[in-house]
This record gives sequence, structure tokens and C-alpha cells, in this order.
Amino acid sequence: MQRVKLDRIDRHILHDLQTDGRITNVELARRAGISAPPCLRRVRALEEAGYIRGYHADLEPKALGFNVTVFAQVGLGSQAEPDLEAFEDLVRQWPNVRECHMLAGETDFLLKIVAEDWDAYQRFLTTTLTTAPNVSHVKSALSIRATKSEPGVPIASDEPVGGEVP
Repeated sequence: MQRVKLDRIDRHILHDLQTDGRITNVELARRAGISAPPCLRRVRALEEAGYIRGYHADLEPKALGFNVTVFAQVGLGSQAEPDLEAFEDLVRQWPNVRECHMLAGETDFLLKIVAEDWDAYQRFLTTTLTTAPNVSHVKSALSIRATKSEPGVPIASDEPVGGEVP
């Protein structure tokens, strides 16, 4: 994976792709102030360098029957690296766990879990999560509503980019 030094045009491309992954290369190039062929080369270089991990659609969970989002704080009995990795491997197999973050502090992992309803979450909690090897405790927090949900990271793209052609 080669490293690419990001210039203003690259940051503009990343910002626009993060905002709208379906943007055409022609429109992306227009916004970046360059022609389409160099824009496509830059996008491919950003992908190869690991700045772009993939593309996806932002789905509405409730429209698909997932009416509950829970954040579960999971404590493990052992924090030895093989035990942490074993838990992470297990979590990857649970489709309703949408995010998994290892934390520093009292909680070992924070999981974002979606479920059809509270009963479905409780079934997952009692039959899968709390019975998993090395899990010592779980604290659940039900999300009432999401006020903000933005993908990725903040990328400054307000600098003018017109006129530069790589």
C-alpha cells in the first residue's frame, strides 16, 4: 500500500466521495477543478493507498425492520491479546453487531447492535453475548434517537481548487 501525499485536490475528492459515494467521476472532477482522467487516476491512487476503504449505501434501519439500536459496554475476564482477538473474531460473526470498538478504561469493548425490537435484543444478549467465552459483564444503553450520524472523518475542503491539473 503506497502512501500518497494529500494535496487540496485529493482532500476535495475525499470530501466529495465521503458525502456522495455515487457521484460520477465527471462531476467529481468538475468539483475538484480537474479533468476526468486525472481525477480517476487520483481516486484509484487514494484507494490503493488505503484512504478509501470502500463504498456503501446508507440504509435506513427502521425501514428494514431494525427499530432498536443498543450500545453495549462489554467487559472481559481477561485482556490478554489472544483473548481480545478471540472476542473480536467472534463479534465479526454476529451480523447484528454493526460496530465494535476496543476501549481503554473500565470497558473493554463498545458494541453498536441493531435489533428488530427490545425482545430480539434481549434474546441476543442472553443467548449469545453474555454466554460468549471470556465475557464477564455487559451494560446496555438503548438509543432513543440519533441526532447526528456522519460517516468517515471531517475533511477540510473549503479551499478553492480550480485551475490545478496534476
